[in-house]
Amino acid sequence: MQRIVVGMSGASGAIYGIRLLEALQGFPDMETHLVMTRAAERTLCEETEYRPADVRALASCSYPITDIGAPIASGSFKCMGMIVAPCSVRSLASIAYCLSDNLLSRAADVTLKERRRLILLVRETPLHLGHLRAMTAACEAGATIMPPVPAFYNKPATLVDLVDHTVARALDALGLEHSLTPRWGDEREADGTSGK
Repeated sequence: MQRIVVGMSGASGAIYGIRLLEALQGFPDMETHLVMTRAAERTLCEETEYRPADVRALASCSYPITDIGAPIASGSFKCMGMIVAPCSVRSLASIAYCLSDNLLSRAADVTLKERRRLILLVRETPLHLGHLRAMTAACEAGATIMPPVPAFYNKPATLVDLVDHTVARALDALGLEHSLTPRWGDEREADGTSGK
C-alpha cells in the first residue's frame, strides 16, 4: 500500500485537487490522505458543484485543518510524498518559511524534512517579487513548484482535458505511471510519422 498526502488550499482551481483525487482512485494500492483549508472549502463551493463532504469522500482519509495531532503531521507517517493542489500564495509562504501554522503546512514541512517529494501547484498571476522569493525558498527547501499551466499540443477539447494535463504532470512528478493524457509524440508514433 502506497500513501500520498493531498492538500487543497484556497486559491482558485479547486478542480485540480478534485481531479487529482479522482485520478489517484485509479491506483488500487494507493491510500490518499486529504487536508483542506477553510478557504479551500469556500472556494470549492464557489467554483464547483462539489461540497467539502463530497471531496472528502474521494479520499481514503481526511483530516480537519486544525488537527495538528493527525498522522500526516509526523515524520514517522510513511508516505511517498505530498501534492498541494491548488496551492495559494498564503500556503506557499507558510510552507516556504516553515510556519507549520495549520495541518496542511505542517504536513508539507514534514514532507520536506523527511526528503520526500512535495509538489506545489501554485495558482496566482501576475507574480510580484514576494511571490517569487517564496517560490525560490520553497524550491531551495526541496519542493517542486508546478503552476498549473495548460498545454495545447494535445489539442484539448474540454476544460477537463486542460485540467487532466496538469494532473498528469503532477502524477509524473511523483513517479506514478498513468494513461491520464496522451504524451507528446504518442500520436506521431502511432501513425508512423515520428521521423524514424
